[in-house]
Amino acid sequence: MSMTFEAGSSVTLLFDFWDVQGPAGMVLSVFVVLLLTVFYELLKVWRVWLGKRPSPFPSSDCQGSSAALASSLSESSLAPMEQTAPTPSPMNRWLLRGIQTALHILQVTLGYMLMLCVMSYNTWIFLGVILGSVLGYFIGFPLLGQI
Repeated sequence: MSMTFEAGSSVTLLFDFWDVQGPAGMVLSVFVVLLLTVFYELLKVWRVWLGKRPSPFPSSDCQGSSAALASSLSESSLAPMEQTAPTPSPMNRWLLRGIQTALHILQVTLGYMLMLCVMSYNTWIFLGVILGSVLGYFIGFPLLGQI
């Protein structure tokens, strides 16, 4: 196996059944790798979105003292009572953690698979990964601002 980049149209990617022979197969393979890379970038945005949702775990900051101050007689007549969000059930917490774990596993697996595609040392596959990353970031970065 050559350890330098080459621009040929014959390469085996990841598995024996993904054996690319000819320009049409290479174009299709580059497109699939590009889509996988875009999905990888959007998966990162989705994980950030899940992480920024209101935490299902009780916080340990100073809210207890401010709640006690708001419930005192002198303060309760002056300040409106704050509505506290209901704490989610333990089942919802485990479901959210399970989803976050599954997404992490998917992201790591997909990242390693894309790395192995690049390690085929095919220039077209490498460019497909790079362009997919650029396109995924271009699509996903504005979504981060809306989170």
